Amino acid sequence: MIRILAMAVGCLALTACGTADPAAPVLSTAYELPGAAVYPEGIALDARTGTTYVGSYADGTVFRAGADATTAEVFLPAGADGRKTTNGLRVDRDGRLWVIDSTVGVMVYDTASRDLLARFEVADTDPRFVNDLAFGADGSAYLTDSIRNVVYRASLADARAGRGALTVAADLGPILGPRDPKTFELNGIAADEAGTYLLVVAMSAGELYRIDLAGSEPIRKVALTGGDMRNGDGLELRGDTLWVVHNTADTISRWTVTDHGRAAARDGEFHDPALDIPTTMVHSGDRALVVSSQFDKGGPMGGEEEPATFVVSAVDGF
Repeated sequence: MIRILAMAVGCLALTACGTADPAAPVLSTAYELPGAAVYPEGIALDARTGTTYVGSYADGTVFRAGADATTAEVFLPAGADGRKTTNGLRVDRDGRLWVIDSTVGVMVYDTASRDLLARFEVADTDPRFVNDLAFGADGSAYLTDSIRNVVYRASLADARAGRGALTVAADLGPILGPRDPKTFELNGIAADEAGTYLLVVAMSAGELYRIDLAGSEPIRKVALTGGDMRNGDGLELRGDTLWVVHNTADTISRWTVTDHGRAAARDGEFHDPALDIPTTMVHSGDRALVVSSQFDKGGPMGGEEEPATFVVSAVDGF
């Protein structure tokens, strides 16, 4: 069932109120993920082929689905290369797959051979939760840490014998202020098409922050109008349009970004409980592919209800 939520007063103008509108977004299943306890978290698109990769938070399996697949296949098995879990994934401009293990760091794979090319780790053993990543103009990866509230940098040019350290590129701790160490904060991250700045969501605060990669401006809070980004998880930025996946709200919001990332206005929202705790999304053409995690059905969020078949959902028209 498709539901359009009201925002503030009256109907939120995606089109018109009600599900009978032919222009209303449509939710369906894009493809299934094999396994009884997958609990997927991240998704990455290889824009060259339309292939997507999805990671299991439960055991670190990475799945692959071709553009027309109805069921994904195992691309990297659980535990491969010591990977305990999989969070954010991205395919870089050269077709390499970056796979985050929140407990360690990030691993980089050749999508043709499946060979491990490099791994970058957090240098110390203090609590950390490496979560999501985006790429800058020079191809460097920038990764959020949801516990430490920092953004790391990793570059293949800095790897030695296939190994490197994640270095802190931006520390948002002083800006965010004291936080409960059990509360995850920094989560989704996206870069503009030129790779000159990053947008990072602070999920419990519902805020968005801009990081200038040239270092010419300080980190700043983005001016939001029309709502906030509470429970914001994955981000996707295409041109001046930003989508925010609100996990426990079963909602995706759409924003128009202005002033080179310094402001954003909420102009659309799609909500459906069948999104099943969405964690992130990526557009393949005009179709949004959304990870339906089911984390609340015996997964990381607990719950006694048994999960249904794990799927990547599709939202058309949003």
